[in-house]
Amino acid sequence: MATEVLPDTRALRSGRRDRALAEMDKHGLDILVLGRQANIRYVTGAPQLWIAGTRPFGPMCVLVRATGDIYLNSTDDEGVPEEIDHDHLYGLAWNPMTLIDVLKKVDGAEAAMRVGTDAITPTFAALLPEAFPNAELVDAEPAMRAARRIKTPDEIAAMDSALRIAEHGLATAVGQLAPGVSERTLAGVMMEAMAAGGVSTPATQDAAWVTSREQPWHRGGAEARPGDLVAFAAGALANGYVAEVGRTWPVGDVSGDTRKLFARSNALYDKMLAACRPGASTRDLLAAYEAAGEPVPPMPVAHGLGLGFDPPVVSETLLAAGELDQLEAGMVLALTGYVWRQGIGAVFRRDTVHVTADGVDVLTGSPSYC
Repeated sequence: MATEVLPDTRALRSGRRDRALAEMDKHGLDILVLGRQANIRYVTGAPQLWIAGTRPFGPMCVLVRATGDIYLNSTDDEGVPEEIDHDHLYGLAWNPMTLIDVLKKVDGAEAAMRVGTDAITPTFAALLPEAFPNAELVDAEPAMRAARRIKTPDEIAAMDSALRIAEHGLATAVGQLAPGVSERTLAGVMMEAMAAGGVSTPATQDAAWVTSREQPWHRGGAEARPGDLVAFAAGALANGYVAEVGRTWPVGDVSGDTRKLFARSNALYDKMLAACRPGASTRDLLAAYEAAGEPVPPMPVAHGLGLGFDPPVVSETLLAAGELDQLEAGMVLALTGYVWRQGIGAVFRRDTVHVTADGVDVLTGSPSYC
């Protein structure tokens, strides 16, 4: 088995880097100083090691707009793309002044007028002006979000690989559904199947749950009983990219009322797909619930996917707070449909979709019950 850490393909990393440089130009940023791992991988294409857990901001990557040069925090060159010079690598340091000395040596540091960071701490807010004495420090996260929200064709291909693994995990777990099986067992089966496909890091916390027959948006019992509706949510993080799929399957024989509930889910799904078009407001995804006569769930009805989770996040709460966005060709979203009926349970559905110039392309291929 190969154990070498390899960078992302040249086409993948160059396409992303071109988008980042274009947004730097639009936002007037001379230099980017990045600390968030997804942004670092987006710019560099280097899968870094020893990054698990929560970390405060640190200047782990620098991108210079004028030259396209990248400076990367790395103790060696394993997994580092060839276009990043060896003398542009710098090691870990506990002393922040050591990192400031590195930044002082970045080409163009002294002349830079606007330097953007994707996060900041009080320590580095005080120290970064020493590295960039003539620069205004600004928030670069809007520029990075603008770059990442539109996926290149190579990113779509990378997400497709993650999606196939997630779908395999879901199908394997559905195959084990039977009266008496526990949620924990179903989750274990799904994780084992995804691990066999090369993914040991699921992208979602929940994997399988019995939906409540008594209350919407709640769980039922810990074990599946005849007549229950069991929801499955599979998400895979493969080579940095996240893809998700969700389905609901009944346990045992299905009543006419249950079939009607699945029909309601299909009607909602069709309206949500129709709302996925370039130029449409994210408000239209919430309006799809209203048009279908379904209550809007408290969780997001859609969220962006990519190197982790990208904007937009569409929920009634965020909309009320003024978080309104517009769909663009090139976005990839996870659409979530949820319908419920007293005494029966809920039908949960999630699909990964690609907004295109002509409308929407459904990337998931997992069958639904009906």
